Amino acid sequence: MTDASAPKPVEFCDSNLGVMVALLRETEPAKLADALHVMLGGMPDFFTGEPLVLDFAGLTQVPAGVDWTGLMSLLRRYRTQPIAVCNLPDALVASARHAGIAILAPEHARASPASAEARPVATPEPQPAPSPAPTTAAPPTPTVAPTMFIDRPLRSGQQIYARNADLVLLGGVSPGAEVIADGSIHCYGPLRGRALAGAHGDVRARVFSSNFGPELVSIAGVYRTFERGIPPAVAGRATQVRLRESGDRQELNVEPLSLD
Repeated sequence: MTDASAPKPVEFCDSNLGVMVALLRETEPAKLADALHVMLGGMPDFFTGEPLVLDFAGLTQVPAGVDWTGLMSLLRRYRTQPIAVCNLPDALVASARHAGIAILAPEHARASPASAEARPVATPEPQPAPSPAPTTAAPPTPTVAPTMFIDRPLRSGQQIYARNADLVLLGGVSPGAEVIADGSIHCYGPLRGRALAGAHGDVRARVFSSNFGPELVSIAGVYRTFERGIPPAVAGRATQVRLRESGDRQELNVEPLSLD
């Protein structure tokens, strides 16, 4: 189990370049391998060959060196394509160039909390305020999360990823199939494969199934497998999976779902 409140050693996000960015807070491949295994439920082909920029703005301590070969090999194992780095400490620039890695200017990566700086704002001279004209406040526009619908059953070896969306499965998920969503997962057929909700860290995401029997479920990197069988209280029944607070950490709660 993982502590959802603790900073993750690596986070994936978008950038101004239109490519994914990995914000690194750790450079040791072994530690990153453990973090990625937990975050992605041990699934080595989570991504689909997407280009990746490594952002080092999140480092709290500059290491003496970086195992560039091991780091790139690890990220490629998850089917990403590391193409460049940014916000790299000066002490690491030479070794990165020697390894043949491109170095981008910081403005190409999305600003992160670790690299953002406060900018002073000029205060204008006070002016007499004109009498406000009567206006009618416009009602707020509701924000509707996107949803991906899959009408067909998924066979073994098939994978569906609902990026920045909920996932609704109208058919079943066979053993060996994988369904992934950045939001919640709703399965109206038998759920027999692997279901990973909140894939990018949304701890509010849930997994719903009308016929529960997966190999693995995961929410925001906290996962559970069922090698010893599905608990009788939920096996083949309508079930929901969500995160609950347990002391100072989050743990998965698998419970029957009443449809009455």
